[in-house]
Amino acid sequence: MTINTLYFQKQSCPFGKVYIYADQHSLKALLFKPWQATEATNVMNQANPIIDKTLTQLEEYFAGSRTQFSIPIAAQGTRFQQTVWQTLQSIPYGKTWSYGQLACAIGNKNASRAVGAANGKNPISIIIPCHRVIGANGTLTGYAGGLSAKEWLLRHEGAL
Repeated sequence: MTINTLYFQKQSCPFGKVYIYADQHSLKALLFKPWQATEATNVMNQANPIIDKTLTQLEEYFAGSRTQFSIPIAAQGTRFQQTVWQTLQSIPYGKTWSYGQLACAIGNKNASRAVGAANGKNPISIIIPCHRVIGANGTLTGYAGGLSAKEWLLRHEGAL
């Protein structure tokens, strides 16, 4: 029987706390509340090399010296969600897209609502930058960390 170990750390950030989850190979989640969906059989409240790298890169991001992340990630989701999350990573730092633009980018201009649902299921916030997606009229729309966190992130990146 293989034991699936997941490591986690809770970290303060400029707008609250984040919960970071990783296995030995990749980042699995970066959330604003504890992860309930894990299938790991052994969850350890301690860092590992992936979490250490994530913490370092987050500190650099919050300090304004990092605009891209180079952490191995493995977000679990449907094929459609995976496509949306991969496309989110092509939104440049300091820019925003509407849900319609994101739908067009994945090749389905009529999928704005489905894209929004997939965006809302993103398990690796900040690093997969779902905060960069806004309403067609420029309004800030839902964000797992709350709209104040989304606004902080977009202001930090110079997008607002």
